[in-house]
Amino acid sequence: MDMRARPHRSVLYIPASKARALDKARKLPVDAIIFDLEDAVSPDEKVRARETLAAALADGGYGHRIKIVRINALDSLWGRDDATAVAAMACDAVLLPKVDNPEQLDALAAITGELDLWAMMETPRGMLNAAAIAGHPRLRGMVMGTNDLARELGSRSDAQRTAMMRALGLCLLAARAESIVIIDGVYNAFKDDEGLRAESSQGRDMGFDGKSLIHPAQIDVANAIFAPSEEELALARRHIAAFNAAQADGHGVAVVDGRIVENLHVATAQEVLAKAQAIDRIAAE
Repeated sequence: MDMRARPHRSVLYIPASKARALDKARKLPVDAIIFDLEDAVSPDEKVRARETLAAALADGGYGHRIKIVRINALDSLWGRDDATAVAAMACDAVLLPKVDNPEQLDALAAITGELDLWAMMETPRGMLNAAAIAGHPRLRGMVMGTNDLARELGSRSDAQRTAMMRALGLCLLAARAESIVIIDGVYNAFKDDEGLRAESSQGRDMGFDGKSLIHPAQIDVANAIFAPSEEELALARRHIAAFNAAQADGHGVAVVDGRIVENLHVATAQEVLAKAQAIDRIAAE
Protein backbone atom coordinates (compact mmCIF):
# COMPACT_ATOMS: atom_id res chain seq x y z
CA MET A 1 0.00 0.00 0.00
CA ASP A 2 1.19 3.52 -0.83
CA MET A 3 2.24 4.99 2.54
CA ARG A 4 1.01 8.44 1.50
CA ALA A 5 -2.49 7.03 1.04
CA ARG A 6 -2.63 6.45 4.81
CA PRO A 7 -3.25 9.42 7.11
CA HIS A 8 -0.17 10.65 9.01
CA ARG A 9 -1.78 13.69 10.63
CA SER A 10 -0.50 12.99 14.15
CA VAL A 11 2.76 11.15 14.88
CA LEU A 12 3.34 10.80 18.62
CA TYR A 13 6.64 10.03 20.32
CA ILE A 14 6.28 7.46 23.14
CA PRO A 15 9.24 6.49 25.40
CA ALA A 16 9.87 2.79 24.84
CA SER A 17 10.88 2.41 28.50
CA LYS A 18 7.47 3.42 29.89
CA ALA A 19 5.16 0.40 29.99
CA ARG A 20 2.21 2.50 31.15
CA ALA A 21 2.63 4.96 28.25
CA LEU A 22 2.94 2.09 25.79
CA ASP A 23 -0.34 0.69 27.06
CA LYS A 24 -2.18 4.04 26.96
CA ALA A 25 -1.04 4.60 23.38
CA ARG A 26 -3.29 1.75 22.24
CA LYS A 27 -6.32 3.96 22.83
CA LEU A 28 -5.05 7.33 21.64
CA PRO A 29 -6.62 8.80 18.44
CA VAL A 30 -3.23 9.10 16.77
CA ASP A 31 -2.32 8.06 13.23
CA ALA A 32 1.22 6.88 13.96
CA ILE A 33 3.45 6.24 16.95
CA ILE A 34 7.21 6.63 17.16
CA PHE A 35 8.32 4.24 19.89
CA ASP A 36 11.49 5.95 21.03
CA LEU A 37 14.62 4.09 22.10
CA GLU A 38 16.80 7.16 21.60
CA ASP A 39 16.38 10.57 23.23
CA ALA A 40 13.46 9.64 25.49
CA VAL A 41 15.37 6.79 27.16
CA SER A 42 18.26 7.28 29.59
CA PRO A 43 21.49 5.29 28.98
CA ASP A 44 20.93 2.99 31.94
CA GLU A 45 17.45 2.05 30.63
CA LYS A 46 18.31 1.45 26.97
CA VAL A 47 18.56 -2.35 27.11
CA ARG A 48 15.49 -2.79 29.30
CA ALA A 49 13.51 -0.42 27.07
CA ARG A 50 14.22 -2.67 24.11
CA GLU A 51 12.72 -5.63 25.98
CA THR A 52 9.74 -3.62 27.25
CA LEU A 53 8.93 -2.41 23.75
CA ALA A 54 9.28 -5.84 22.16
CA ALA A 55 6.81 -7.28 24.67
CA ALA A 56 4.29 -4.45 24.14
CA LEU A 57 4.40 -4.79 20.35
CA ALA A 58 4.06 -8.56 20.61
CA ASP A 59 0.91 -8.06 22.69
CA GLY A 60 -0.52 -5.93 19.89
CA GLY A 61 -3.66 -3.85 20.22
CA TYR A 62 -2.39 -0.78 18.33
CA GLY A 63 -4.97 -1.12 15.60
CA HIS A 64 -4.58 1.17 12.58
CA ARG A 65 -1.73 3.12 14.16
CA ILE A 66 1.49 2.99 12.16
CA LYS A 67 4.16 1.56 14.47
CA ILE A 68 7.60 3.13 13.95
CA VAL A 69 10.58 2.40 16.23
CA ARG A 70 13.30 5.03 16.56
CA ILE A 71 16.59 3.38 17.39
CA ASN A 72 19.85 4.89 18.57
CA ALA A 73 22.45 5.84 15.98
CA LEU A 74 24.30 2.84 14.56
CA ASP A 75 27.64 4.23 15.74
CA SER A 76 26.37 4.52 19.33
CA LEU A 77 26.75 1.88 22.04
CA TRP A 78 23.20 0.64 21.46
CA GLY A 79 22.37 1.25 17.80
CA ARG A 80 23.29 -2.06 16.20
CA ASP A 81 21.70 -4.09 18.98
CA ASP A 82 18.60 -1.88 18.65
CA ALA A 83 18.45 -2.55 14.92
CA THR A 84 18.84 -6.29 15.40
CA ALA A 85 16.09 -6.31 18.02
CA VAL A 86 13.72 -4.15 15.97
CA ALA A 87 14.07 -6.48 12.98
CA ALA A 88 12.23 -9.09 15.06
CA MET A 89 9.59 -6.73 16.52
CA ALA A 90 5.97 -6.47 15.40
CA CYS A 91 6.39 -2.96 13.98
CA ASP A 92 5.92 -1.30 10.60
CA ALA A 93 9.15 0.65 10.25
CA VAL A 94 12.47 1.58 11.84
CA LEU A 95 13.48 5.24 12.20
CA LEU A 96 17.18 6.13 12.09
CA PRO A 97 18.27 9.35 13.83
CA LYS A 98 20.62 11.97 12.41
CA VAL A 99 20.78 10.63 8.88
CA ASP A 100 23.55 12.38 6.97
CA ASN A 101 23.71 10.23 3.83
CA PRO A 102 22.05 7.23 2.13
CA GLU A 103 24.96 4.97 3.06
CA GLN A 104 23.74 5.03 6.66
CA LEU A 105 20.43 3.67 5.44
CA ASP A 106 22.29 0.93 3.55
CA ALA A 107 23.96 -0.08 6.82
CA LEU A 108 20.62 -0.14 8.63
CA ALA A 109 18.90 -2.16 5.90
CA ALA A 110 21.69 -4.74 6.08
CA ILE A 111 20.56 -5.42 9.66
CA THR A 112 16.79 -4.92 9.53
CA GLY A 113 16.11 -6.77 6.28
CA GLU A 114 12.76 -6.03 4.64
CA LEU A 115 11.54 -3.63 7.34
CA ASP A 116 10.59 -0.19 5.99
CA LEU A 117 13.09 2.58 6.72
CA TRP A 118 12.41 6.11 7.92
CA ALA A 119 14.98 8.90 8.41
CA MET A 120 15.28 11.65 11.01
CA MET A 121 16.32 14.80 9.17
CA GLU A 122 18.12 16.88 11.80
CA THR A 123 21.67 17.71 10.74
CA PRO A 124 23.16 20.29 8.34
CA ARG A 125 24.76 17.54 6.27
CA GLY A 126 21.44 15.73 6.12
CA MET A 127 19.84 18.88 4.72
CA LEU A 128 22.49 19.14 2.03
CA ASN A 129 21.99 15.45 1.12
CA ALA A 130 18.20 15.42 1.44
CA ALA A 131 17.57 14.47 -2.19
CA ALA A 132 19.98 11.52 -2.07
CA ILE A 133 18.54 10.34 1.25
CA ALA A 134 14.94 10.57 0.00
CA GLY A 135 15.95 8.62 -3.09
CA HIS A 136 17.07 5.57 -1.12
CA PRO A 137 15.01 2.65 -2.47
CA ARG A 138 13.98 1.43 0.99
CA LEU A 139 13.04 4.79 2.50
CA ARG A 140 9.33 5.34 3.14
CA GLY A 141 9.31 8.48 5.28
CA MET A 142 11.20 11.43 6.74
CA VAL A 143 10.70 13.14 10.11
CA MET A 144 12.03 16.64 10.68
CA GLY A 145 14.15 16.89 13.83
CA THR A 146 13.95 20.64 14.22
CA ASN A 147 15.23 20.80 17.80
CA ASP A 148 18.51 19.06 16.99
CA LEU A 149 18.86 21.00 13.76
CA ALA A 150 18.37 24.33 15.53
CA ARG A 151 21.06 23.38 18.03
CA GLU A 152 23.52 22.46 15.30
CA LEU A 153 22.74 25.61 13.35
CA GLY A 154 23.01 27.81 16.43
CA SER A 155 19.79 29.47 15.29
CA ARG A 156 17.19 31.39 17.26
CA SER A 157 13.52 30.55 17.03
CA ASP A 158 10.55 32.75 16.21
CA ALA A 159 6.89 32.05 15.59
CA GLN A 160 7.43 31.99 11.82
CA ARG A 161 10.34 29.49 12.08
CA THR A 162 12.41 31.76 9.85
CA ALA A 163 15.66 29.90 10.52
CA MET A 164 14.05 26.54 9.65
CA MET A 165 12.42 27.48 6.37
CA ARG A 166 15.29 26.55 4.08
CA ALA A 167 15.77 23.15 5.75
CA LEU A 168 12.06 22.39 5.86
CA GLY A 169 11.73 23.31 2.20
CA LEU A 170 14.71 21.23 1.09
CA CYS A 171 13.41 18.10 2.80
CA LEU A 172 9.86 18.68 1.63
CA LEU A 173 11.02 18.98 -1.98
CA ALA A 174 13.14 15.84 -1.64
CA ALA A 175 10.27 13.83 -0.13
CA ARG A 176 7.78 14.96 -2.75
CA ALA A 177 10.22 14.19 -5.57
CA GLU A 178 10.28 10.58 -4.34
CA SER A 179 6.62 10.37 -3.25
CA ILE A 180 7.43 9.47 0.34
CA VAL A 181 5.86 10.67 3.59
CA ILE A 182 7.30 13.69 5.39
CA ILE A 183 6.39 14.74 8.93
CA ASP A 184 6.93 18.21 10.38
CA GLY A 185 8.99 18.72 13.55
CA VAL A 186 7.67 18.96 17.10
CA TYR A 187 6.18 21.97 18.84
CA ASN A 188 7.74 22.07 22.29
CA ALA A 189 5.15 24.09 24.22
CA PHE A 190 2.64 21.27 24.60
CA LYS A 191 0.19 23.38 26.63
CA ASP A 192 0.07 26.14 24.01
CA ASP A 193 -2.74 25.06 21.67
CA GLU A 194 -2.78 28.38 19.83
CA GLY A 195 0.91 28.18 19.03
CA LEU A 196 0.61 24.54 18.00
CA ARG A 197 -2.32 25.36 15.76
CA ALA A 198 -0.39 28.16 14.07
CA GLU A 199 2.74 26.07 13.51
CA SER A 200 0.73 23.05 12.34
CA SER A 201 -1.17 25.26 9.89
CA GLN A 202 2.11 26.57 8.55
CA GLY A 203 3.39 23.02 8.07
CA ARG A 204 0.15 21.91 6.43
CA ASP A 205 0.21 24.91 4.08
CA MET A 206 3.78 24.04 3.10
CA GLY A 207 2.72 20.50 2.23
CA PHE A 208 3.76 18.31 5.17
CA ASP A 209 1.71 15.16 5.75
CA GLY A 210 1.46 15.61 9.52
CA LYS A 211 3.02 16.83 12.75
CA SER A 212 5.30 14.97 15.14
CA LEU A 213 4.05 15.37 18.71
CA ILE A 214 5.55 15.15 22.19
CA HIS A 215 2.34 14.92 24.24
CA PRO A 216 -1.12 13.35 23.77
CA ALA A 217 -2.68 16.76 24.47
CA GLN A 218 -1.45 17.84 21.01
CA ILE A 219 -3.22 15.10 19.05
CA ASP A 220 -6.60 16.76 18.49
CA VAL A 221 -5.07 19.93 17.06
CA ALA A 222 -2.83 18.03 14.65
CA ASN A 223 -5.65 15.74 13.55
CA ALA A 224 -7.88 18.72 12.81
CA ILE A 225 -5.27 20.81 10.98
CA PHE A 226 -3.96 18.01 8.75
CA ALA A 227 -7.42 16.73 7.79
CA PRO A 228 -9.40 18.24 4.92
CA SER A 229 -11.78 20.94 6.14
CA GLU A 230 -15.47 20.93 5.30
CA GLU A 231 -14.82 23.84 2.93
CA GLU A 232 -12.07 21.89 1.14
CA LEU A 233 -14.31 18.84 0.82
CA ALA A 234 -17.18 20.88 -0.57
CA LEU A 235 -14.90 22.57 -3.11
CA ALA A 236 -13.41 19.23 -4.12
CA ARG A 237 -16.87 17.84 -4.86
CA ARG A 238 -17.78 20.96 -6.84
CA HIS A 239 -14.57 20.73 -8.89
CA ILE A 240 -15.26 17.11 -9.80
CA ALA A 241 -18.91 17.74 -10.64
CA ALA A 242 -18.14 20.82 -12.75
CA PHE A 243 -15.34 19.10 -14.65
CA ASN A 244 -17.47 16.04 -15.37
CA ALA A 245 -20.27 18.28 -16.64
CA ALA A 246 -17.84 20.23 -18.83
CA GLN A 247 -16.46 17.02 -20.33
CA ALA A 248 -19.97 15.78 -21.03
CA ASP A 249 -20.49 18.97 -23.03
CA GLY A 250 -17.26 18.41 -24.95
CA HIS A 251 -15.10 20.90 -23.04
CA GLY A 252 -11.66 20.24 -21.59
CA VAL A 253 -11.90 22.67 -18.69
CA ALA A 254 -14.57 23.92 -16.30
CA VAL A 255 -15.03 27.11 -14.31
CA VAL A 256 -15.83 27.18 -10.56
CA ASP A 257 -16.10 30.48 -8.70
CA GLY A 258 -14.49 32.27 -11.62
CA ARG A 259 -11.45 29.95 -11.63
CA ILE A 260 -10.39 27.45 -14.25
CA VAL A 261 -10.67 23.78 -13.25
CA GLU A 262 -8.44 21.36 -15.20
CA ASN A 263 -7.33 17.73 -14.87
CA LEU A 264 -4.79 18.59 -12.19
CA HIS A 265 -7.45 20.23 -10.03
CA VAL A 266 -9.65 17.16 -10.34
CA ALA A 267 -6.76 14.89 -9.34
CA THR A 268 -6.17 17.06 -6.27
CA ALA A 269 -9.88 16.98 -5.44
CA GLN A 270 -9.94 13.19 -5.66
CA GLU A 271 -6.94 12.99 -3.31
CA VAL A 272 -8.71 15.27 -0.81
CA LEU A 273 -11.82 13.09 -0.83
CA ALA A 274 -9.77 9.88 -0.55
CA LYS A 275 -7.92 11.25 2.47
CA ALA A 276 -11.20 12.16 4.14
CA GLN A 277 -12.54 8.67 3.49
CA ALA A 278 -9.41 7.11 5.00
CA ILE A 279 -9.81 9.30 8.10
CA ASP A 280 -13.45 8.26 8.36
CA ARG A 281 -12.47 4.61 8.24
CA ILE A 282 -10.01 5.16 11.08
CA ALA A 283 -12.61 6.98 13.15
CA ALA A 284 -15.03 4.08 12.70
CA GLU A 285 -12.59 1.55 14.20
